[in-house]
Amino acid sequence: MTVHFIGAGPGAPDLITLRGRDLIAASPVCLYAGSLVPQALLAHCPPGARIVNTAPLSLDEIMAEISAAHAAGQDVARLHSGDLSIWSAMGEQLRRLRALNIPYDVTPGVPSFAAAAAALATELTLPGLAQSVVLTRTSGRATAMPARENLPAFAATGATLAIHLSVHVLADVVKDLTPHYGPDCPVAVVWRATWPDERIVRATLATLQTAIGAEMERTALILVGPALAAEGFEESRLYAGDYDRRFRPVGTEPRFPDAT
Repeated sequence: MTVHFIGAGPGAPDLITLRGRDLIAASPVCLYAGSLVPQALLAHCPPGARIVNTAPLSLDEIMAEISAAHAAGQDVARLHSGDLSIWSAMGEQLRRLRALNIPYDVTPGVPSFAAAAAALATELTLPGLAQSVVLTRTSGRATAMPARENLPAFAATGATLAIHLSVHVLADVVKDLTPHYGPDCPVAVVWRATWPDERIVRATLATLQTAIGAEMERTALILVGPALAAEGFEESRLYAGDYDRRFRPVGTEPRFPDAT
């Protein structure tokens, strides 16, 4: 028996890995976060599967479901939205599973920041402008931010910021970022990326609050940085005609003469 933690992706039911789909189909028990995981993914469950929405459950109740499946020798597909490596509450479940000596594995999913970038048709790392992406959030009731992790500190790097779970404190976000990026820095807010009701707002730090108004809710992602609207960036050396690389030797004395 194994508990399969599966990243269910950002919302579109076809944005799940083949491995994740097949694990769902092979598991007689499915626990899914019903507040964010689309119902369409449950169509992959085998006939007669026990399907439990964990949104109204406590951690103790979730673990009781897993323990019951373990006692019955039944694999569990545990679905979380996006990717499990960030803000998934997976860590506390794995800690309890280790204490109970219950086997588990983890299958990654498409994270929301990647889905939002795809919706914008934007590369978040452009030569000469940004080569780092910071995934962060602001403090909330469920989880406070460590004191050293704050928006001004991240903004000082000039990296592209992907700010989750923070559109409800948009005024504070704008106030913290403007001194570092400037009022004309491009911003995009993507609400429910890949869902049928996906919405996108493009603006600058100076115009963002007016552009959004009161439309968006907590599931929106805020992307900030010069890479979001750049046209005058450098081209990557990777594909430059004179760039000597292993798979395209250039010149009379290439660095990798024997590469094929």
